[in-house]
Amino acid sequence: MTTRTDDLTQLTVAQLGRRIQRKSVSPVEVARAFVQRIEQLEPRVGAFITQTTEQALDAAREAESQIARGAYKGPLHGIPFATKDLYWTAGVRTTSGSLLDADFVPDTDATAVRKLQEAGAYSIGKVKTTEFAFDPTGRNAHYGIPENPWKPGRLPGGSSAGSAAAVAAGFAPLALGSDTGGSIRLPSAFCGLTGLKPTFGLVSRHGVNLLSWSLDHAGPMARTAQDVAIAMNALAGHDSLDPYSANQPRHDYMREIDGGIRGVRIGVPRAWIGEMVRPEVEAAFDKSIDELRRLGAFISEVHIPELATANAIAGTIITAEAVALYGRRLRSDFDKFDRAVGIRMLSGFFMPAPSYPHAMRARVVLGRALKCVYQQVDLLATPASWTPAPPIDQLMVTWDGREMAIRDTFNRMLRVFNVVGLPAATMPNGFSAEGLPLSLQLVGRPFEDALVLRAAHAYQGATDWHTRRPPL
Repeated sequence: MTTRTDDLTQLTVAQLGRRIQRKSVSPVEVARAFVQRIEQLEPRVGAFITQTTEQALDAAREAESQIARGAYKGPLHGIPFATKDLYWTAGVRTTSGSLLDADFVPDTDATAVRKLQEAGAYSIGKVKTTEFAFDPTGRNAHYGIPENPWKPGRLPGGSSAGSAAAVAAGFAPLALGSDTGGSIRLPSAFCGLTGLKPTFGLVSRHGVNLLSWSLDHAGPMARTAQDVAIAMNALAGHDSLDPYSANQPRHDYMREIDGGIRGVRIGVPRAWIGEMVRPEVEAAFDKSIDELRRLGAFISEVHIPELATANAIAGTIITAEAVALYGRRLRSDFDKFDRAVGIRMLSGFFMPAPSYPHAMRARVVLGRALKCVYQQVDLLATPASWTPAPPIDQLMVTWDGREMAIRDTFNRMLRVFNVVGLPAATMPNGFSAEGLPLSLQLVGRPFEDALVLRAAHAYQGATDWHTRRPPL
């Protein structure tokens, strides 16, 4: 029989929120349950860079006092979240996974952190990221790599490695991540979570240390699409402090979450998917498509040859913008960088000058091609990754007779949607023969994040993959 502590730490945001609202459990009980689980399992998982236990307990006591006074703020009130260590947190260091910022203590919160706090949630600690978010594996030479809670010795995915490991391990029911080329969705996929890369500009990036100003997205990671929708109700909205922030009408992402997907048109770029995908991943994806069809969606195959250009476009833009942001620090403090990250950034100095504008023009062509496709469909569906989480020490992979760095393969079906800024969510859709999570990706039109979450919720209402928990 599980203990009460275990019960609380295995609940979703929605479940905890209902219990807190009914006062069948207090915010302090919730906080203590998560703190106790962190104390027990963090030595095995290694998700955190900086734990903020006392601040979290103080915030939980304040939430309890507010609720007792009748000042209940909603479903996030009294809920802990893990904060990727790229997000500024007032009075708590923000390292960006780097030695260069090891002692940087902001005096203000990132807008996303502030919005969650205004909704009554509180940060339980700063979790690991690859240095400046520039690696999809989760590796970090300075602070270490979190274990994938599903299987020791497997990659958690990156760059939001600590965010995914923390939620999967039951250290928090919600986490903030960031996504330049898949860094919310890939770790969510590898760790059996639901992660949303919102439409570009929908969630403020003010106070988030960037890697690429035109590709970075801020967003939530949780166990369910419903939990992500609850978080988006707090996070989404215009922010004058972020020059890229979209000025869109406020939307209630929970209002139509139970609306189902009958009549929704879903396109499958089958030929593109099939170029590189493991059989067990493709089999799970096919079963997901059958389930979506059973739920009333219309499924059709779509052909988008421009998708072949996406990785080259994204790679050029990321490298050029990263070296523009960090070039001065590379010159003065290269020895303090994670060597692998530093070398990748350094390559930006040797990029031919026309590469960046050519990539930006190709980006427009890709966007137009997808806009045409979305005249015929409402959503696109792909696997999240061509493979389940590989071993931490695997550096290379051979596919179709070609040897390549495995890190260069992870974001193949993810990066394209950063290039065009579309909302994309990943969610569990099965397990590999080794017991590792597999994942489905659904992608919508700009600012139709609610439809993406509605479809994900419908799928999760018909399946139970998202209810499984790692054997910790």
